[in-house]
Amino acid sequence: MPDEGAPPQAPFEMFRRLWGNLGVPLPGMAMPTFDPQEVDKRIADLRSVEAWLNMNLNMIKFSIQGLELQRAALQAMRAAGGETPKKE
Repeated sequence: MPDEGAPPQAPFEMFRRLWGNLGVPLPGMAMPTFDPQEVDKRIADLRSVEAWLNMNLNMIKFSIQGLELQRAALQAMRAAGGETPKKE
């Protein structure tokens, strides 16, 4: 139960505290930096994260494609064996 005398928290204070510990600024919630080297470092860090996320996305896509091929192969074997394919 919140303390009656405590000032209300900013709506995104929880997220600011969470993301602040990770070193990832939330748009509009961090003080802008005027140091070009710091900006370049942040861009490089975010590009690394982007590359990692893209790699994971591609791995998931390949897993889905592999399972779809497996399903198609199983359905073809069932059809060749005379079984009726099950509806999903």
